[in-house]
Amino acid sequence: MRAARLIKMVLLLQSRPAMTAAELARELEVSERTVTRDAQALSEAGVPVYADRGRAGGYRLVGGYRTRLTGLDRGEAEALFLSGVPGALREMGLEDAASAARLKVSAALLPSLRDASRTAAQRFHLDAPDWFREPKTPELLPAVAEAVWDDLPITARYRRGEEEVVRELEPYGLVLKAGVWYLCARVLGPGSFRVYRVDRFAAVEPGAGKRFERDGGFDLPAFWEERAAQFARSVLRAEVVVRLSEEGVRRLPHAVGPVPARAALEAVGAGTGRDGGGWVTVTLPVESEEVAHTQLTALGPEVEVLAPDALRERFARGAERLAALYRP
Repeated sequence: MRAARLIKMVLLLQSRPAMTAAELARELEVSERTVTRDAQALSEAGVPVYADRGRAGGYRLVGGYRTRLTGLDRGEAEALFLSGVPGALREMGLEDAASAARLKVSAALLPSLRDASRTAAQRFHLDAPDWFREPKTPELLPAVAEAVWDDLPITARYRRGEEEVVRELEPYGLVLKAGVWYLCARVLGPGSFRVYRVDRFAAVEPGAGKRFERDGGFDLPAFWEERAAQFARSVLRAEVVVRLSEEGVRRLPHAVGPVPARAALEAVGAGTGRDGGGWVTVTLPVESEEVAHTQLTALGPEVEVLAPDALRERFARGAERLAALYRP
């Protein structure tokens, strides 16, 4: 435990000019007194850790000291090589850089761990696109990725419906969702963060070498999670009331999606609202009656639509036609 912490402390100091005891304590999740003892232990072991005194002081490594990555165990080394997505890197034009980085990491590892990239690739593979969908790389993705990487503002022409709009953007991050690339960017002027589909960019012009100042509080995973949840809720503009059998409850998330299914079932609560036959009545958020008809048809006799009347009548007509087809 302590050995791993000491290695992490050295790697932290390698990555920054200097760190205060409080910063190290926060990163290592220990007390400042423990940081002092660990720094002393590293110094006694020959690692040149120097402590600057005073208000602006802290710990740093002297003499350009670098350590080899000999503190990684096999699990850590294999996890490191799993952190990249080869297909995504290739689409962004970063395959050569990623390959060079993997070679350098492999060279720094202990000989017994240098097959970590091969053993990890043999056991895990990420296939991002949906089934039955031909993945297509957006033509402008490499240019957008380069702007994201270098913190360069861009002027973009974006297709919105039948028209094109021009946007000046600060590109913060790229997200690959179900085979579709999205850009999370801040709009110059209003300063708000928005999401754009990369395949809808008609043109992208990078700024003239002047980088923008990133918002240090921006968290790409958290931002994407929040916007994805907002989008899922925004499309659910209507409601239908249905009765579900136990099998219908189990299959509901697969038919309508996890977000509306969860909203409907959580409102009912466990063990409540069931009739004598074990059926439960729920109010289900949906995009529209048209979409609800298509989705709920997949549940067959495990669902009964109670409202609105127009949708119930539509199911009744469909049931009559289906019965006529199979009547002896």
